[in-house]
Amino acid sequence: MAARTKARRRALDVLFEADQKGIVAGDELLALLEQRMHVTVAQGAFPQYAVEIVEGVVAHRAEIDELLSTYSQGWTLDRMPTVDRCILRLGAWELLFNEDVPDAVAIDEAVHLAAELSTDDSPTFVNGLLGRLLELKPTL
Repeated sequence: MAARTKARRRALDVLFEADQKGIVAGDELLALLEQRMHVTVAQGAFPQYAVEIVEGVVAHRAEIDELLSTYSQGWTLDRMPTVDRCILRLGAWELLFNEDVPDAVAIDEAVHLAAELSTDDSPTFVNGLLGRLLELKPTL
């Protein structure tokens, strides 16, 4: 597994845990990230790219959530499976705010996470929503 793929998975773990605990405030999420960077040492060093992802999602969460809410047809953020919501936040951050990751890679990695961790319908949903954001990216 590539280093960035592992980092995405570790970032997703933190985002998912925060969502499950009802952590919404950015400073609380960053505190959880800090804890996980030390507590999960048994899994190996916490990747710097995972830190960048979580910090990026925190910094742009309101905008990301607004875009996901606006363009997810028939789904509110609250209705989405938690893992899908977290994958979409991660993927949207990479797609819209991280110029180091090619757009196709951001979408492909998010779809792969959805296929591995969520429902049978999730990869299609994640691909469609992130694909829509990609189409709109020049105007956002």
